Amino acid sequence: MMRWPVRRLHARWTVLACATVLAACATPPRPAEVGEDVWSGRLALQIDSASPQSFSAAFDLRGAPTAGELQLTSPLGNTLATVVWTPAGAELRQGSRVTRRGSLDELTRELSGTEVPVAALFGWLRGQAGDVPGWQADLSRQTEGRITARRTWPLPTAELRVVFQP
Repeated sequence: MMRWPVRRLHARWTVLACATVLAACATPPRPAEVGEDVWSGRLALQIDSASPQSFSAAFDLRGAPTAGELQLTSPLGNTLATVVWTPAGAELRQGSRVTRRGSLDELTRELSGTEVPVAALFGWLRGQAGDVPGWQADLSRQTEGRITARRTWPLPTAELRVVFQP
C-alpha cells in the first residue's frame, strides 16, 4: 500500500531534478558594453496568417538598430535562439544551426512570414514613436514597461506585445 505515495514522491523529485539540470544549462547574458542599450523582459508575437502563429519568450536586447543582439529564452532560462545583426547582415543561432541572411528584416520575414521591426523596438522601448511602415506602436504604457505594436499592412496582420523593466 505504500508504493503509490513513494512513486509519486519519486516522480516529483525526478521532475525537480530535470528542471534543475535544464536551468543549469542556461546561458547567462553577456555584460553590457559602455554606451550600449540593454533591455530585458518578455515578448509575444502573434501573426494572423492562414495558419495563425504565436510565439512568446523572455528576451535580452542589446546594441542599436544598426548592430545588435536579441537573445530569446524559455521560462526555464534555456536559450531558444540568438539573433545577431550588423550592417553586413543578420544571423539566427539555434544551438549548432545557423541561418544567415542579408538583413535583419529579411531574416525576420523568412522566419515569421512578416518583417518584425526589431530595429524600431529600440526607439519604442525608449518611448520614441518612430515611423515604421505598416506598424502602429501604442506607447501609452511605456513608462509602466508595456508596449504593443500592431501591423496592419501588408498582410498578414501581426501584434507584438512587450513587457520590460523601464
